[in-house]
Amino acid sequence: MFLKHTLTASLMFLGLAGVFAQKKYLLLSPDKTVSLNISIGESISYSVQLDAEELISKSEIELKTDGDKTRGWKVAKSATSARNDVLQAVIYQKSNSIQDNYNQLQIDFSNSLSLQWRVYNNGVAWHWISNKNGSYKVLDEKAVFSFDKNGRSWYPQEDSFYSHNERTYKNYRIDSIDANKLASLPALFEVKGTKVLLTESNLFNYAGMWLRGKGNGEVQAVFPNYPKKKAVTSDRDENVNSREDYIAKINGKQSFPWRIIMIEREDKGLLTNQLVYQLAKPSTGDFSWVKPGKVQWDWWHYNNIYGVDFRAGINNDTYKYYIDFASKNKIEYVLLDEGWCDTRDLLKQSPDINVEELAKYAKSKNVNLILWTSWLVLDKQLDIALDQFAKWGIKGIKVDFMQRDDQDMVNYYEKVSRAAAARKMMVDFHGAYKPTGWIRTYPNVLTSEGVFGNEISKFTGAIDPEHTTTLPFTRMVAGPMDFTPGGMLNVQKNAFAAVGGEPMTLGTRCNQMAMYVVFESPLQMLCDLPTHYYKEPECMQFISAVPVEWVKTVPLHAKVGDYVAVARQAKNGDWYIGAMTDWNARDLELDLSFLGNARYKMDVWKDGINADRNAKDFKMESLEVTRDTKHKISMTTGGGWVARLTVRK
Repeated sequence: MFLKHTLTASLMFLGLAGVFAQKKYLLLSPDKTVSLNISIGESISYSVQLDAEELISKSEIELKTDGDKTRGWKVAKSATSARNDVLQAVIYQKSNSIQDNYNQLQIDFSNSLSLQWRVYNNGVAWHWISNKNGSYKVLDEKAVFSFDKNGRSWYPQEDSFYSHNERTYKNYRIDSIDANKLASLPALFEVKGTKVLLTESNLFNYAGMWLRGKGNGEVQAVFPNYPKKKAVTSDRDENVNSREDYIAKINGKQSFPWRIIMIEREDKGLLTNQLVYQLAKPSTGDFSWVKPGKVQWDWWHYNNIYGVDFRAGINNDTYKYYIDFASKNKIEYVLLDEGWCDTRDLLKQSPDINVEELAKYAKSKNVNLILWTSWLVLDKQLDIALDQFAKWGIKGIKVDFMQRDDQDMVNYYEKVSRAAAARKMMVDFHGAYKPTGWIRTYPNVLTSEGVFGNEISKFTGAIDPEHTTTLPFTRMVAGPMDFTPGGMLNVQKNAFAAVGGEPMTLGTRCNQMAMYVVFESPLQMLCDLPTHYYKEPECMQFISAVPVEWVKTVPLHAKVGDYVAVARQAKNGDWYIGAMTDWNARDLELDLSFLGNARYKMDVWKDGINADRNAKDFKMESLEVTRDTKHKISMTTGGGWVARLTVRK
């Protein structure tokens, strides 16, 4: 076992009645490149090295409960183990199987707490385990990350714990991140040329972890304490007016969330790092009924279809139009977003909506429906509403506006996930915190927001190619993201205007199309009007065909905030390649050696010669390629490139 356990001379600590023996542990990754050093005495500290170079210098961790009577950490026993196994995914987000290879150290303390560490070839993780009986409170949790102060970050800065977690990523020098800079997760850092991403997994019955700077290169975990006084202020908002002096109240034994330090030498490694999935609890029960797919969305364009002989709006005629479009293009779902019902009563439908009729019509067209709901009304009507949805034949729910991740709200997420699964319904969480392994524990939770996504293009030009080439290396590393791609009114930066009924997107047509390959979401939206898609049959050839589950992912090129190119294999054996660039035009050479031995037809959608002026301009071409092909692609400013590869018959 790659672990040393040594006991040094006893040290006397001033002001303490006892004597603490400093214990030191060394745990190595299976390939021996990642080193974790742990020191335990009056306090617990750790450091992390890659190839013998320090990424995280000595940093303290601690879990404090109201039952702790003594200071210091007395080790009762420690044990090491190793695992090298293959996990089989229920939902194929990045791949159908995941190598799970790590060395583990578990340290049991005399105060009924245990600390479990795992070291992987691409990261380090730890979590606390409580063996306490009865009721107790977690008063505080310390987790410090001491980086080289000259490093830099992609830091999703927040205003407060009350947030949708929809943020851009700030490029701060690490030593400029002070106590005034709060951030949600995941957060990305570059330390001595290595990418280090912080996030968490297996968040249940506890509060979510956030970050706050300490200055001089240190950031630390902070947590929203348990709500003390809450006030409902609208049909969807519940404010926390005061909080308790503890993070969580616990009853009995509990495994606490994993704190994850992902480590990647190259940016493209972040595209295949699956530690969040690996550290989540496996699902229990049968989830074979979960059917990922694409979704025709309505809210982005306010149901503003045209060229029809009925009045467009929130009515059955409009949704039958959506259903017909979905059926013709093999889109599995249609979403009825806000407006289909009274936002304070899910059983009171809008005057021109009949969900039962729509569900029957959709089923006759081989399409299914998903219904939006505010979290507040769903909380009040959970069982009665979901029972009614099930009778109608609804296959999923989009739950919105939670905006918190204290223990009280985290438990709400699990309650909804369980209730939906009991009725074989899928879930899309909006107004949500980042995913923490839901897709493994509750595979019916297929996607979530917690991302500064395409919906913002209705209101402002903030969703630009620099942001969208950052997301694959930041938010998406935590799990599936409901970014909602597919805009057809594409413009360069000098032509953008906020138009709510027919939103524009910054960047080219092929940039939007590439998102269907680059951005992971097993419940993937089509954000634009069917009216627009009908006018773009060449683009719909691709969007109709592109899947949402992937057997294999192969990163090709990557630089955070600059460009990304990735190949993914579908269940039927076809390959798809998506590439995106920032505001800089760019040439890349694609090495197709990941292909099998066959000859492939490669159908390409690429930026047109005038796409730098009219971003809607694109060109199609087809060519024959093999695994020996090196194919050069060109993307214009804000551009993209996408291809489908099928075996020649």
